[in-house]
Amino acid sequence: MSEVLSPPQTDTIAVLSADVPVSATLHVWLKAKGPNAPGTMAFVCRGEKIGEVSVENSEEYVFRPFVVVSGGALDCLYDTTTTAVSVAYFFNAAEVVENGITVLHTSVANAPAPVRDGYHFRPPFGWMNDPNGFGRFGGRPHLFYQHYSHGLRWNTMHWGHAVSTDYLRWHHMPIFLFPSEDLTARPDKRGGAFSGSAIPLMGDAGIRVFFTEQVIERTPETQIQLTATSHNIITASEAHVILPNRPSDLGLTLDFRDPYVVRGPDGLWKMVLGSLSQQGGVVLLYETDDPAAADGWRFVGTLLLEDRYGASVIECPCLLPLNGPADAPETRWALLYGMVNSVDVRTGRKNLTLIAVGSFDGVRFLRDFEQELDFGTDNYAFQAFVDGETAVGIGWLANWADVSHAVDFPTAMTLPRQLILRGDRVLTPPVPTVETLRHQLVDDRKLLAGQPVGFTSGAVEITIELSHAGSPFELLFDHPHTEVGVEVNDEGLAIRFRRSGDDSEVPRYIVAGAKPSRISIFLDTGSIEVFADNGRWAGTKRIDGFEPVRGARLLAESGAVLSAKIFSLCL
Repeated sequence: MSEVLSPPQTDTIAVLSADVPVSATLHVWLKAKGPNAPGTMAFVCRGEKIGEVSVENSEEYVFRPFVVVSGGALDCLYDTTTTAVSVAYFFNAAEVVENGITVLHTSVANAPAPVRDGYHFRPPFGWMNDPNGFGRFGGRPHLFYQHYSHGLRWNTMHWGHAVSTDYLRWHHMPIFLFPSEDLTARPDKRGGAFSGSAIPLMGDAGIRVFFTEQVIERTPETQIQLTATSHNIITASEAHVILPNRPSDLGLTLDFRDPYVVRGPDGLWKMVLGSLSQQGGVVLLYETDDPAAADGWRFVGTLLLEDRYGASVIECPCLLPLNGPADAPETRWALLYGMVNSVDVRTGRKNLTLIAVGSFDGVRFLRDFEQELDFGTDNYAFQAFVDGETAVGIGWLANWADVSHAVDFPTAMTLPRQLILRGDRVLTPPVPTVETLRHQLVDDRKLLAGQPVGFTSGAVEITIELSHAGSPFELLFDHPHTEVGVEVNDEGLAIRFRRSGDDSEVPRYIVAGAKPSRISIFLDTGSIEVFADNGRWAGTKRIDGFEPVRGARLLAESGAVLSAKIFSLCL
């Protein structure tokens, strides 16, 4: 006879309850609280025990899946004296792209950010940094990202995953990519599945991902490149190594990372990676004749050398055609790259990201011009792809100059942005669907008249139209812990930023000489994003903590500002 149980009524037994669909897959992470007893979770469906999972590890949470075939009322029971649970969620594989996962449990250590009305992408639990594998697969935009489930600090890297229809409203998917069992056994920050990219599988609805595996103590290579596939876009296959070594004759540091794969003008798959040589930061180029991009990768050469801004490792390179098909000779290409440890001595800003635009013949990249991606610098590890006829990208809304591996903060992605070539300039406006975030017009008179305007929530968009290009103004925000604002003056366009009580010299987030006519400012808990003249200039700055901006005041001479509007935003 089947064992029939009721949830026990004791102080040490915890119960996670939910009504789950038929053929629900449950993902749980648990660990033993000590060496003398395993960590165990039992599953009771409609009063009948249908199984249990158990782990011995007392150092780090261990992943365990379980399938509830019949569905219905489910109780997940564990003894809190012997077992700790970090994350539990469930999903139906046939419906997860449409509906996402349902989170049953998080802990104090990894709980999602307490953000009301937030419209930036955030993970459902844990830590997040670089976007990975950003692309449209199966007709929908997919975002993968660097992720650690069990805390709000950087640790062993996995790939998280989400899917959308409009780049703004996301369904959280199951954790996609796991490091090796050895790396996940302890929370010791030794490595994991680091940043990379994704391409569609040939004749299949699935994808192939490319990523850097890092293992700190491994010799002679700390970082190597792997690939894996997924036919269901839910879980990845076992990965295999495609690049076990750096090029041997370039004098490179151990840095060798962040593969981005794109179809080249000659029809071959190309891969760019970042590193550092004695001459400066480098972008390395590889290619393969394999139509599936699964193997046969060979080193072509150094695509770019960057010897400015200090000894800067190039990270997260991204190469893509901007204004036409990849195989058209007249198409201009963009090469984007972040420079960790870089410093702009004029402003004190660190970890800059550049966009170089030029021609690419499959072997050589000839730069026509370049520009900064973001004058606020908190749009880092930016990754883009061509969606239809327009490139779309997204970045990590942070910067290692301000964020320690050991500091909690409101982790988020930037607003997704288009990359539009206009002459010798790349415009980076937010994707057009941001207009659907507008909930209601809050004000179109008081701000323009110089009166303070309060916000009911920190999720707002402010649009400013100037009487002529470069008309000076100051827009000051009310925030409890940070002096923040936007201004245009004789020097250019700037984000004013200083933490309250901080008397040290701070960077100047400025575009020297910029004379914008129209400015859109997006505020959310933890961030400000500025787009001037349809993204001709863009600036992004993270704001510490979970307190929203509470209001704004505009200072300008009479007639300098034609209009100033405030819209509340929500998903």
